[in-house]
Amino acid sequence: MSPAAHAATMTARRSARFVSWVRAWRAGLVPYDDVADEIAAGEEHLAADVPGTWTDVPLTGALAVLSKLHPDDVRLVLPAPGDPRGLPGPGPFSGAALAAGEGVVAGEHGLVPEVRTHTSGSGDTWETVLWRVFPLPAARRPPEFVSAAEAEAELSTALMSATTTLTKLDVAQWRPELAGALAAIRKPDNTAELPPGYDPRSRRLYARASVLDRVLALAELSAPGGAVNGYEAQQRDAALRPLTAACRRALVAACNAPMI
Repeated sequence: MSPAAHAATMTARRSARFVSWVRAWRAGLVPYDDVADEIAAGEEHLAADVPGTWTDVPLTGALAVLSKLHPDDVRLVLPAPGDPRGLPGPGPFSGAALAAGEGVVAGEHGLVPEVRTHTSGSGDTWETVLWRVFPLPAARRPPEFVSAAEAEAELSTALMSATTTLTKLDVAQWRPELAGALAAIRKPDNTAELPPGYDPRSRRLYARASVLDRVLALAELSAPGGAVNGYEAQQRDAALRPLTAACRRALVAACNAPMI
């Protein structure tokens, strides 16, 4: 497997990890002491604007605010320009989530991850993730529910259509790493997993959509040199647009699925 294809099997959205592990915690299926570490996945995570605090705090400070929520009160949102589904309505949270492409709706609060890059005096760089907490408007749109079965069928249809178009465009010639990652989608050995409490269909959907999410991030990169012309690029974008939307809906459906 190519490095890019391997990366595709390892990458998960931070908000998806946040929602799935917090929901499992609130369902009593994982201990509180494990949740922050599972969300961070080896990164440094902090929280800002947590009610009752005046400075950035460890991620556990934000989790404490969610300690009385029902699992169904914690939801993943993956909005995009022109597709604000899942957002509670106009406001600072919706604007931040739309800019980031992801966010968490949790009871009366919304959280959005911000990745900050730091550089030391010697030139070393590292990142921290800051979860900014927003109060949500009192009058909110009702949450959208898409079943895992519905999202899985939509994703399969969109993937079949996009793969046909990309094959005609000879995607392997101008982006071999994308072709390798596409092949990785169909392999069962990826490591994208949901915590306890999710049914097999949701787990399968999440694993598949997580890989595809990384593939689509690779596809957004410009093709090197002149290997693809403007017309082909338009065809590629047209093929990937509905697939991208189906992938977002699949991740949302999997993470927001009823706990068992």
